[in-house]
Formats: sequence, C-alpha cells, structure tokens
Amino acid sequence: MRKFGFSATLLGFCFGASRVASAAYPAYPSPQVPLYQQQYQQQMQAQAAYPVQPGTVQLPTANGTVLVANSGVAVPATRVTGALPKVGSAATAAGRKYYLPSDYDRLADSGLYVGFSVAYAASVMGSIKADYMGETGGFAAPGAFAAADFQTDTVIPLQFSVGSALNNDIRVDFSYTRYSGLSYPDHVETAEDSSGKTHQASVEGGAITANTTMLNIYYNLDTYTGYLAGGSLRPYIGVGVGLSLNTIADYVVRDDWYYAIIEHLSSTEGKAGLLTGVSDIYAYHNGGTNEQLAFMVEGGITTDLGGGIKLDLFARYANLGNVKTSGSIVVSQIEWLSTGTGLEDGSGEVQADYDSVFHYTNWYESGRLSLIDVGARLRLQF
Repeated sequence: MRKFGFSATLLGFCFGASRVASAAYPAYPSPQVPLYQQQYQQQMQAQAAYPVQPGTVQLPTANGTVLVANSGVAVPATRVTGALPKVGSAATAAGRKYYLPSDYDRLADSGLYVGFSVAYAASVMGSIKADYMGETGGFAAPGAFAAADFQTDTVIPLQFSVGSALNNDIRVDFSYTRYSGLSYPDHVETAEDSSGKTHQASVEGGAITANTTMLNIYYNLDTYTGYLAGGSLRPYIGVGVGLSLNTIADYVVRDDWYYAIIEHLSSTEGKAGLLTGVSDIYAYHNGGTNEQLAFMVEGGITTDLGGGIKLDLFARYANLGNVKTSGSIVVSQIEWLSTGTGLEDGSGEVQADYDSVFHYTNWYESGRLSLIDVGARLRLQF
C-alpha cells in the first residue's frame, strides 16, 4: 500500500508540473497566414506565369477588394543627335536635336530593296582627239586633231539597282546604269595645211553609249545633321566603283580641203605623173567598244512615300573612263598628178583617173567621258 501511494504521488506530481509548465509556456499552433495575404501571393505567382497587361498590378486587400496600380511604364525614349556633354560638366543637352523613334523608323532603311532611277545629264564633260595626229601622213586620215567636245542630245541615264540595308545608317547595292544620247562631234578641226592652219571637217554618225555596273555604298547623314524639313527628309552620301562598257558607233569624217604634197609645181617640170596633192578625203572610222574602270559620287535626300516605298532625290558625278575607236580607218581620196609642164596656175596638175583607197590600223581616236546628272530614284523595300 505504501508503494502504491508513493507511485500515485509521483504520478500526480508529474501531471501537475506539466499543467503548470503549460500555463507558463502555452503551446501555440503553427503560424497562420491571413487569407488576403495568401490571395496576394497566389496572384503574384499567377502574374509571373501569365503576365497581365502592362501598366497594371492587381492587389487583393484584407476586405477582399482589388486595387489597380500604375506599374511605372517608362516613357518611350527619344533619339538624340549631336555630341554628349563632357563628363563631370553641368551642361545639359540643350541645343541638341531630339526626335521620336516613330519618326526615325519611318525613314529607316531595312532589309532588301530594288530601285529604279531616271536622271538628266545637266553637264557632260569630255572630248575626243586623234591619237595618231603625230604620225607621218596623219593628215591623210582626218579626225579631231584639236580636241572636240562630245555632241549631246538629251541624255537620260536609266538605272536599276538591287541592294540591302546593313544597318540603319549604311546600305549597299549593285546597280546597272545605261547612258545614251551622246555622239561624236558633228564638226572637228582636222590636219594643218602647209601654212599651219587647221581646217574644219564634217562628221556623220558616231553614237556613244555606256553600260555601267557598279557596287555602291550609301551612308545616311542624319546622325550629324538631324532630320530636315521637320523630319520628312533624310540626307545621305554615296560612292560607287565598277566597270563601264563604252561603245562608239562607226562614223565618217569628210575633209574637202586640198593638201599640197609638192608645194611648187615648177619643180615637177618634165616629171609627169608625180603626186602633187590630195583632196576630198573621206575617212570611214570603225567604232569600238572598250571596258573601263568607272566610279561615281552621289549626294541626296530621302523621303518616305508610304507602303515601303522611298524616294531619293540626288545629284551624281560619274566618271566613265575612255571612249575609244577600234583603230581601223578606211580612207578614200582624190589624188592630183603632175602634167610635167610645171605651171603654177594649177594647170600643171590633173585629177587621177583611178580610185585611191587606203586602210590604216592602230590609228585610234579617244577621249574621257564624265557626267553630272540630277534625278530621282524609287526604292521598294521588302
């Protein structure tokens, strides 16, 4: 009985101690997250997986209502041109040019494009001259012994190009341009007579064409100049290099002057049949085609017409190299022969009764050709 009472007393003491400890240090349940906070966390997780429209954030509150707050969307940036202020300076960007990206993108070059241009040659520079003028007997094949400017009708260069924008400032294209409406001059100053005077000869034919292919690169200048005309025009410069196939058609030079071979007929007395002079020279020049290095420099402005179409207004200098004949000349002339009387009044010679025809080779006529033209180019971007 005493053992049972001691055990009961010990059991009661332990039970009472646990009650006292529980009262002093009560055991709380695990922390509970308020319902509205749980909803907020769930909302944030849902937004991370399926973002809501920019500019709004949905926030649940304790009473169950939802707040919509501005998310602080940034204002679209503007493009700035000009030099940046020096580091550490208090200078602002005042005076620098600003324009909206929407304006910038409207004139931006992008992707592949094809272009077609029509121009007008405002100035044609170049002349043609006989390379054989120093040859012995060169007068017998009349040509431009004094440099003669090319004759021009209306020259309208036509160009087709295919290219691509490398970035917003640089584009590259491959172009084919045809120049026509030029010709050999219709009159030239030909050989000198015994007194040292040149004489004018008439010319027929000699149409000139040039077919030019070039690789061109263009650079937009708005980084330095800003947009012009309120943002509707964009300036640019361009250079190109390539080959020009220059062709001159056959032509005829007629020189009606008399050229004395023997100055004093008295020296032909008793020597009948000597060649004393030639006249009425008819020279048929075979044209030629030659390939030349060509280059161009262009400057202009670009505007947008909408629908992916841009318009370039430009001025261009093109150097097409030499125009050159084949070097083959067939000459027909009237020859005058001594009668052997030696008379100085002209009766001491007579016209030969045969045809006099000669063929000269490697006697060229050539001259450089360059043009300044103004025109317009339409570019369709893809």
